[in-house]
Amino acid sequence: MTKRSTTHATFVIEREYAHPPAKVFAAYADPKKKAKWFVGPEDWEKSNHKLDFRVGGKESVSGGPPGGPVHYYNGEIWDIVENERIVIGYDMHLDQTRISVSLGTTEIRPNGAGARLIYTEQGVYLDGYDDAGSRERGTRELLDQLETFLNT
Repeated sequence: MTKRSTTHATFVIEREYAHPPAKVFAAYADPKKKAKWFVGPEDWEKSNHKLDFRVGGKESVSGGPPGGPVHYYNGEIWDIVENERIVIGYDMHLDQTRISVSLGTTEIRPNGAGARLIYTEQGVYLDGYDDAGSRERGTRELLDQLETFLNT
């Protein structure tokens, strides 16, 4: 029998982008735009990103290193305030094993001519497969990719 465990953690990441809140929000809301930056590392095998951007809508994407376990992200959008806030509940799997369940809140605020993004994640990490530090590093990488996308 597998030893079961839960670890709860919250982390907050703040970023400033030299783009107005509407442009940052659109990078989350438009499925074609989000599919360009919301992906794993370049060398990973990838699935199609799916996004139904509305309250109650679903989002999914998967990928992983060649020959390695597949990482699955499955989310549901709980709240949207245009150009200001997105709340998504999601779970992550490695192959068939659920490794975490999280609530992610993205806040986008005006900051001069640009935007300040504040991302807060509250998660439960299951059975030692994942942890908040690893998830925060991965989220920081995604927000780096968002910045690269916004700057193109």
